[in-house]
Amino acid sequence: MRHLVVRLVVFTLTLGGFLVFVPSASHAEPVCQVTDPETGICLITVEVPGTPPNAGGGGDDGPQDTGSGVACFWDGPARGIANPPSGPVPCSNERGYWSNQHQCYVALANPQPPPGDAFWEGEYADYGAVYTCYQPQTGQLVLIWAPDPPPNSGAGPTPREVAEMAVEQMNLRAIDIGITPEPGEGSVGIVGMPVWMWAANADSHTVGPITASASAGGITVTATAEVLRITWDMGDGTVVQCATAGTPYTAAYGKSKSPDCGHVYERSSSTKPGAKYTVSATSSWVVTWAGAGQTGTIRMDGLTRSVAIAVGEAQVLVQ
Repeated sequence: MRHLVVRLVVFTLTLGGFLVFVPSASHAEPVCQVTDPETGICLITVEVPGTPPNAGGGGDDGPQDTGSGVACFWDGPARGIANPPSGPVPCSNERGYWSNQHQCYVALANPQPPPGDAFWEGEYADYGAVYTCYQPQTGQLVLIWAPDPPPNSGAGPTPREVAEMAVEQMNLRAIDIGITPEPGEGSVGIVGMPVWMWAANADSHTVGPITASASAGGITVTATAEVLRITWDMGDGTVVQCATAGTPYTAAYGKSKSPDCGHVYERSSSTKPGAKYTVSATSSWVVTWAGAGQTGTIRMDGLTRSVAIAVGEAQVLVQ
């Protein structure tokens, strides 16, 4: 009787954290399906599952920036009309263009009232024009006189643009950096010792919350801004993201670590320009706005301040 001798190689494969062993011929007598014709080695194919995208996750980055909103809106409650509720409307239709000021679709009346018509009496006699004002929410059609064409709200600012006007009034600023070791000559931190970071003298202009309103194009928007996080570039290649303004350090904390915003340097700053680390703090703001029957979010980054600190090795004196 002829015996077919198949040489097997022991493989160790890692599949999703599990070790899979393919036994040798001394432990079992498998039947080889595919053999390398040159080496005689049995070839075994194993499919390894792929890694799902974004494995590990990236964490919550807070509310996302929304769009600009619609410039044209119906504001019934301001006129004592509860239904339909406030909200965006198309900026034009067959009746004309929408006017936030008049809350209707406006078009030049054609024909105009004839000369001598009572409509032209008094101040309306020598200038201006008559316009139709159609309000589809109530079905009303009236005539209005205006010295100039009523503003086309579709060409005016969007709610987001008005919200940005409100943000300009807030005078938002980068934080004043609080850090140990303190910046300045004669102040040196120690490698391996906890570093504390915080927003010094924090107020509504540096961390929020702060609220302001602005009006333009018949739109009034109220915006509220608040810091979502502060990103600290420590100058040694490390970036620390803090979800709070940090805890100011006092001597009572001794050598303990910051409870919410800290770092530990592993090397001295001797090789850096000026023998100091440049530490930068960048504030990320979230602005929520409401107006024109709409709401939205604006994300703001880029408010940054920097300081330079020295970090050295601890010296041991032997006498």
